[in-house]
Amino acid sequence: MKSPTENTLLDDYSGPFDPAVGLASFSRQTLARLGREYLLNGHLQDRVGLPLVAKKFGGNAYVQFSIEEWMAASPLYSARMQRAMRFEGHDVATVFKNLQLDIGAPHQFMDFQFKLEGPDYGEFWLPHCGALLDVEPFGEERVKLMCHDIEDPTFDATAAATHPCMKMRPLHRPPRVPAGRQPHCRWSVAIDEESQPYEQHPNLEVVKGSLLAAVGLLPFADEAEAGGWPDYSGAFDPGFQLEDLSHRALGTVIQEFAVQSHLLARAFLLCASQRLDEDAVAELGRSQWTGIGALTAERIIRALGIEGEGIDSIAKVLQLHPCFHPRTYSEISLEIVDSRSARLTLHDCPALAEEDAHSWFAGLGEASHPAIEAIAGVVNPRARCHALPRPAGGGLAWLVEIDPAAEPRPEPQELKLARISRGAAFEFEQRRPLRS
Repeated sequence: MKSPTENTLLDDYSGPFDPAVGLASFSRQTLARLGREYLLNGHLQDRVGLPLVAKKFGGNAYVQFSIEEWMAASPLYSARMQRAMRFEGHDVATVFKNLQLDIGAPHQFMDFQFKLEGPDYGEFWLPHCGALLDVEPFGEERVKLMCHDIEDPTFDATAAATHPCMKMRPLHRPPRVPAGRQPHCRWSVAIDEESQPYEQHPNLEVVKGSLLAAVGLLPFADEAEAGGWPDYSGAFDPGFQLEDLSHRALGTVIQEFAVQSHLLARAFLLCASQRLDEDAVAELGRSQWTGIGALTAERIIRALGIEGEGIDSIAKVLQLHPCFHPRTYSEISLEIVDSRSARLTLHDCPALAEEDAHSWFAGLGEASHPAIEAIAGVVNPRARCHALPRPAGGGLAWLVEIDPAAEPRPEPQELKLARISRGAAFEFEQRRPLRS
């Protein structure tokens, strides 16, 4: 794909489908908007996966799953983001920058605010916590499970990725007393050199051994649009927004958000494999991917102004869906075959070369897949996915076609599950203009 120039960058995707369009084709403003969608996608995939765990194991089994998956993923992607955005360090400011670029803290939905008092101490608070608002209707016990049992070990795992003696401790947290208390919670972050260094979960090393954990990114050829920071090596900014970043830097963090999502899914399925048989793990992966895939497809359609129910619109959504990014890991291409069908090819790539079943891609084969059909079905419920012969160069291929004679496919149950979260309909706002 030729390098875009500022005059040719897209502000939305309302025009015709172009197989050469990629993340680099969009303006800074649109990339910032898309970046928030990628963050929320990674955060909400647990809204599908964890209820399925509770259904499988009963009771509060999802609590240990949640702890183990985040402990096995967040230290890895925290270190990746530090390297990618050039802010590696061992102080509180480094952790705060990580939280600003973490799918565990999607902007606005999890509205983290910060006060940095020095290299060894700072505080953050949430005037709006979408996760809390999701669980409060289910009662105080569920709130304590999330805000105490899950957050204590996972917050410390994230902090310890920067400094082994860094601790996150609540100043106050839910259940809210009095009811409706603002902010929802407040935490201190401090380095205690005299404390015992944090001991990471052994699953961290397993996930670290994947091809995904070390995958590189597709570089943007140049700064196709002026303005913004080229990285986050400067001072910590408590008001940071994605609009502060340059075109190339936005391309970097958005791809890292996609990596974060895949690492979290990998850690989730690793937990499952340590408790379930192979078929049950595969089913869990299919269901999680189906639910979050369809939900994020809905949101991408709105965010990028994709209109209509035609095959062009289906191709656009597949082209920009975070589950198929970064292209260095899951290399796909799309080709319009005729007015009703398109060819989706997943080329020979690292996503198909992992030596385990701990990923959504492990469930792909020479058959249709419910996640691909669910993504296409959001655009047109008469869309169907059919496997094609394996490409000569390796990989997998499918024909996605609209059959006007077919009965509209009902919404998958996994999508209905994903919509239970308030995040499904959450609307982002632009809080500051693009930085010059």
